[in-house]
Amino acid sequence: MKRIYSVLVENRSGVLMKVAGLFSRRSYNIDSLAVGETENSDVSCITVVSSGDNRTLEQIEKQLNKKLDVIKVKTFDEIHSVNLELMLVKVKYNRGNRRDIMENCDICGAKIVDMSNNQMIIQVCDTPERTAMFLKMLKGISILEVARTGTLALPKCIESDI
Repeated sequence: MKRIYSVLVENRSGVLMKVAGLFSRRSYNIDSLAVGETENSDVSCITVVSSGDNRTLEQIEKQLNKKLDVIKVKTFDEIHSVNLELMLVKVKYNRGNRRDIMENCDICGAKIVDMSNNQMIIQVCDTPERTAMFLKMLKGISILEVARTGTLALPKCIESDI
């Protein structure tokens, strides 16, 4: 089972190391990790995706809440949240496969963000599963480089009772 932890922390040097160290010391696996400032520059959000049994996932949440630099921990699962990741793929192309690459981009909602005579960089912003699927679709093409962010997630919006 996977769980997503949205951890609001004080935006100071060394905080990420403390959070990652918690996972390392206790042998918890990090499937994905993304960090960035929030709307308040004094606060950062660390999004961690981890997997394990229920006991392990509950233990991770308890341990995160004990950290001094942690302001708030929110947890949610993949079903009740919007999960996206960004991927940049640099590919080598030729006249024979250029049209196929462009069609794959159209089908998957990917965008060509840079191009030269024989290379292009494609941007994909989608669910981790669809991002991986797009990468598989490009396997027959000469992939030169791949850069991926970790998963970013927010709980889904709920209808308010007005």
